[in-house]
Amino acid sequence: MSHNWNLVADIGGTNARFSALLEGHLESQYEFHHSVEEYPEFEHLLAILLQEIKSATGWQNPPSSACFAVACPPDTEIISFTNSHWTFTKTELQTLLGCDTILIINDFEAVAHGITELSEDDLVKVGGETPVANKAVGILGAGTGLGVACLVPHADGYHVLDTEGGHADYSPIDDLQSAVVNALRARFGRVSLERLLSGKGLLNIYTALCSIENTDTNFETPAEVVAAALDGSDTKALQTLNMFCEGVGAAAGNLALTFGAKGGIYIAGGVIPRFQEFFIKSGFRSKFEDKGRFVSYLKSIPVYLVVRSNLGLLGAAKKLQQI
Repeated sequence: MSHNWNLVADIGGTNARFSALLEGHLESQYEFHHSVEEYPEFEHLLAILLQEIKSATGWQNPPSSACFAVACPPDTEIISFTNSHWTFTKTELQTLLGCDTILIINDFEAVAHGITELSEDDLVKVGGETPVANKAVGILGAGTGLGVACLVPHADGYHVLDTEGGHADYSPIDDLQSAVVNALRARFGRVSLERLLSGKGLLNIYTALCSIENTDTNFETPAEVVAAALDGSDTKALQTLNMFCEGVGAAAGNLALTFGAKGGIYIAGGVIPRFQEFFIKSGFRSKFEDKGRFVSYLKSIPVYLVVRSNLGLLGAAKKLQQI
């Protein structure tokens, strides 16, 4: 059985998500999720994926088009992931898929395209007022790394600015954050936003706080730190999660100022929805607005937490519709 169908992918440092969808569609029942660490070679996973798609759909022909959203710079022939061991070339990928058209975009460009298709059920508002029409929208998202993008409106709809803003310098805003940055600088040399405001960043903050006070570390994964913070069983874990939320607030506020994002700020990524209620009640919003003479500028800007899980796939499909 043959159908005209497309393949979209959202590949981060930890998870690789794929969707096989009929041409013209943005969503599909055929989604496939895999763990990056389970596959030493990307090509091995791709071969397994194509067999999974054939088994699930009965479609025997290759995809007409593909859009892969990747957590690394996409504008080179060799795609080498920032936070994983995977690498492949665009030529190899097109050969393996056998498709006519292939797009490689940054994973946060896909997230930005997906933002335009969300409904109220996909969002939780965290302060602010009504977004201003025809103003920029900023997007920030913590996963294995930290993604940053912007939507700029124009006459025909919008344009996505895909950036590597997650690798900008982290700016501490109090003495404890400064101490944490100094501890991390000793490890990494340079300390970017991603070093603190990501899944790995949670563990970096925790280990730095322990080293500052010369105490033993009790946890080895970000998930363990979050769990201990949420159940109140560990003071350092709670301190870590508070610092993380406040850091995201400060970074989101900087993003709003940089882009003039009166159209709103969207917080995406897989990390924060795991502690949604804690995040909403944290110091996130106060640090978002705490910008000296520009408090009033930021106070009205709405922030939305995205709680939809397949945003990258949705955005990759939207990108294909634009070619």
